[in-house]
Amino acid sequence: MSRRTITRADLTEAVYQEVGLSRNESADLVEMVLEEIADALAAGDSVKIASFGTFIVRQKGLRRGRNPKTGEEVPILPRRVLSFRASHILKAHINGENS
Repeated sequence: MSRRTITRADLTEAVYQEVGLSRNESADLVEMVLEEIADALAAGDSVKIASFGTFIVRQKGLRRGRNPKTGEEVPILPRRVLSFRASHILKAHINGENS
């Protein structure tokens, strides 16, 4: 099983091979798509990609944490976190199931 990381360059090359745009146009297209996703998430919107999954921004409130080294209680400030929920189709694909 390969444990390779897919990069922007890999996505650009895939677009170049499949769509037939120039390498520069393919790179611009990949950048536009990723930028659009990032902008939507920064605005607090969810991003749903059919047959792939949904990216959701959630707000976490103030809570108490503990420093594991000293045992001292410390506040964990409110923040926004990004979570991803894979679609059933993607889960089936990862598990080698036909769907």
